[in-house]
Amino acid sequence: MSEIVRFVPKSELERARLIREARAIYDSIFPSAVPDQAPQDDGERVKT
Repeated sequence: MSEIVRFVPKSELERARLIREARAIYDSIFPSAVPDQAPQDDGERVKT
């Protein structure tokens, strides 16, 4: 059997890189509403 090799244009690779970078910046500015882990109850909360 032969393998099919797909050549990706440089512009398409650059576009994908820019999209990943933009998503990372967006996620750092607007974090998701669902936290990655449950809050730890270690007594460091400020009570008002």
